[in-house]
Amino acid sequence: MELKNPTPLDDFLFDLRGYLVLENAVEPSLIADLNDAFDNFPPLQRGEWWGNAQRRDYTDDTGFELHNCVEVGEPFERLVDHPGYINYLRHYCGEEKSYVEGLFIDECIASIRKSGGHHPVHSGGYQGALRGRYLYQNGVFRCGQCNIILALTDIGPGDGPTMVIPGSHKSNFPHPLAGNYAAGDRMDALEGAIPVYMKKGDALLFVDGLMHGGSSRTNLIGERRVTIYRYGAKWATTRYGYQYSQALLDRLTPERRHILQPIPPLRPPEAA
Repeated sequence: MELKNPTPLDDFLFDLRGYLVLENAVEPSLIADLNDAFDNFPPLQRGEWWGNAQRRDYTDDTGFELHNCVEVGEPFERLVDHPGYINYLRHYCGEEKSYVEGLFIDECIASIRKSGGHHPVHSGGYQGALRGRYLYQNGVFRCGQCNIILALTDIGPGDGPTMVIPGSHKSNFPHPLAGNYAAGDRMDALEGAIPVYMKKGDALLFVDGLMHGGSSRTNLIGERRVTIYRYGAKWATTRYGYQYSQALLDRLTPERRHILQPIPPLRPPEAA
């Protein structure tokens, strides 16, 4: 697939809204391979490990969420540096034009949401963590983290689309109606929030400081399938401390390994 690059219009809209929808970001053959992999996930319980991946649902309502999913199959490895979006991430959160230029994957998750599931509203510019900060200064983007939500199924009305509040990555005030993440507030009718509908193969790219969440899935048939890859600067570390297996690192291309392990461990030589 041809390597895609952000345009001046992309930069304008990303700065203004905090997100972009990249249509047809991933080719149908890879989407099919990912769906085949999803079909063969074992029936894991919450907290249960599958090799070096773990089911770790964020809340009781978010559905099946397999963390460290890059460990469970080659199709997930192809997403690490996919040409449909990787240069966008290098541009927005890869410390472009600095001595620490490069990317790191903070989290990678395979998500399945059925009827009734949702993800509560969170983030926003007001008192936001540096990890998800939005910044453009001196001609470069310096975002702490940018996310790619890749649609493996069509996500339309009733399918539980991701919702965002455009521009909230720059907010200087808390949303007075948003409640808090711990309360599990749904964002279906939250003032200012809009759903982001996608066709399978589309990707939603957004700075993590943008207020976002998953609307309630009301459709009774089918399920919402996405992958979520969170990228940040190469000096970062994984959110929950997941480590990559040596077997995975050994089989990756050099480019992919450099994203998952941009700074290899430095140890003294073994004693003779």
